[in-house]
Amino acid sequence: MFDAEEMAILDALEKDTLVRSIDAEEEIALARKAAKEYLSKSKNITIRLSLGDVTTIKNKAQETGIPYQTIISSLVHQYATGKIRLEA
Repeated sequence: MFDAEEMAILDALEKDTLVRSIDAEEEIALARKAAKEYLSKSKNITIRLSLGDVTTIKNKAQETGIPYQTIISSLVHQYATGKIRLEA
């Protein structure tokens, strides 16, 4: 059922003598860094919006002092992460 290596690991686990073969803290830090870099990257896209929608968003952006592209990006992100939903 288990090979010799698997049995040795199971035995060490049961005896509480299991030793990590890697520096877990370093691996976790590298994974966090990679995830942060991936999530911070952006991709330029081209979309077509109605002139009325763009004008309305720009006006609201001006009222809040937030760039309209940032508002659009935030809306897309909120939808992508499930924080807002579209109604049919």
